[in-house]
Amino acid sequence: MFTRWVQRRVQSLLEGFPVVFLQGARQVGKTTLAQQLIQQGLLSRYYTMDDPLIYASASQDPMGFAESLPAGSVLDEAQRVPELFRVLKMRVDAHRQSGMFLLTGSANPLTVPKVSESLAGRMAIATLYPLSQGEIEGQQEEWLQRVFSGETSVSSQPEPMGLGLRLLRGGYPSVVELGAEARSEWYRAYLATLLTRDVQQIADVERLVEFPRLLQLLATLSTRLLNVASLSRETGIPQTTLQRYLALLETLFLIYRIPAWYANLGKRLLKTPKILLNDTGLCAYLLNANEERIEQDPLLRGQLVETFVGLEILKKIEFTGHRMSLFHLRTDKGLEMDYVLENASGELVGVEVKASRTLTKSDFKSLEAFREMVGERFVAGVVLYLGSETLPFGQRLWAQPLSALWS
Repeated sequence: MFTRWVQRRVQSLLEGFPVVFLQGARQVGKTTLAQQLIQQGLLSRYYTMDDPLIYASASQDPMGFAESLPAGSVLDEAQRVPELFRVLKMRVDAHRQSGMFLLTGSANPLTVPKVSESLAGRMAIATLYPLSQGEIEGQQEEWLQRVFSGETSVSSQPEPMGLGLRLLRGGYPSVVELGAEARSEWYRAYLATLLTRDVQQIADVERLVEFPRLLQLLATLSTRLLNVASLSRETGIPQTTLQRYLALLETLFLIYRIPAWYANLGKRLLKTPKILLNDTGLCAYLLNANEERIEQDPLLRGQLVETFVGLEILKKIEFTGHRMSLFHLRTDKGLEMDYVLENASGELVGVEVKASRTLTKSDFKSLEAFREMVGERFVAGVVLYLGSETLPFGQRLWAQPLSALWS
């Protein structure tokens, strides 16, 4: 069983809010984390809406069900009974105290109107992603804190495991210790469940048969700019329908949109986002990639490594609980950068990803240009690569091995 670093954040939120919603894709470990909190005495009882009897009780008599819940109850897959949230609001308002309920769900509650409206101001939200590399290896992860505080120094960090296997196994807890054949079977069953159950429960999808091909196309586009018009032509799905499908996949935490960074806050929402699939293992499965192909195909390896880095950073932002955002950068003057991190103080860290074991000065050109563009807001620029040495490459510029993210 893996220790999840976000647990401390969930515990802190339970101490300050009546309701905490733990969201994340199906099978990332939300139920396991909730049951661990019960075992530690921090919560009391567990109810899942996947149980037909509990679901029937909650949906047919939400008032009676909610009133019978002891304080500290866990309601798993709570978004399946949206009528319950209005009643929970009444219960919270009548006897407001911290840690009354932990709700979990594999759909974003802010996209369910009855949820977001009922518990506004009463509910905090935490996201559980697939396992980070530090969680898999039991190593505390402080890369974000170090890079923003300027604590980077020359060091050597040998890679403990082959990159290809690390990319293929992804971070779903049930998958990380499986062999290649069992892993493929797991992903096949996982996607079948999502398409036949979760997608249909959340939205009325008229052409479910289109979803497998859409997911495969999105896997090929992971870390690329999201061009809805082009994707519409490729799939034959009208743009309005495609936008709805993409929003649904975001709601289910299967894809993430990484917005463009722009100095003018108002213009950020107008720039084209970059898309990330939620897990490199799932992405590799959809691309039918194995370790040999990843080793031989530099474009595929580069795409998966960049996806890997983006996902690791998103996980770190969540479990640290710091107000921080992840962006990408592409200007009309040709400046491109894989990722930009911005904290609440407006400080910036640029990140480039190179799927190679050697670097040259030219690999830092984008970071140098970004440093000049933003001035004093620039804290550090990092090129993450496949080597083993952390080395300086100019003022506030560093080369770091991928393993620096978690070791």
